[in-house]
Amino acid sequence: MGMPHKMDFLHRFLSWEHAIVEFANRLHRRHLASRFFGIVSRLGDGIGWYSLMAALLLYYGWAVLPAIAQMLVTAGVGVALYGWIKRRTARPRPCESNERLQLSVAPLDQYSFPSGHTLHAVAFSVLMIHHFPELAWLVLPFAVLVMASRLVLGLHYLTDVLAGAALGLSLALVSLQVGSYFIG
Repeated sequence: MGMPHKMDFLHRFLSWEHAIVEFANRLHRRHLASRFFGIVSRLGDGIGWYSLMAALLLYYGWAVLPAIAQMLVTAGVGVALYGWIKRRTARPRPCESNERLQLSVAPLDQYSFPSGHTLHAVAFSVLMIHHFPELAWLVLPFAVLVMASRLVLGLHYLTDVLAGAALGLSLALVSLQVGSYFIG
């Protein structure tokens, strides 16, 4: 008797997640929004974050090297972590199971859970704001746009994005704790 109720809940939950992605993806049908979120997604691949690190190095000089090194090490751990989780969960992307979703950006990998873009957006934002609080006005909106792009582009479910955010925050906090021993 209990099993059908669990399956009903799971079915309703998955239907709800599909509906959220479809709703967000409707924005993608507008050419300007499609281009905008495609660019945000591309910058979220790492180009935006690494360009900002290079700009910090040029502006502040070698003094920022420990902070940049911390961000790069954290990014490497993040890639390994989300890659490992994706291979274990093997959750198909929403665009794989829903023909109504429109795509304009190819996914970087096969699986959906968790969102690596979101993991890195949150981790980089926390670390950037910790080391360079004056950049909060720039990195916070960019991180939110990266997270939104994953839904609008039909590449991730909401739970993928939320899990990526939780992992990114956790990773950044651990990095700050460990980094406090080395950076000061």
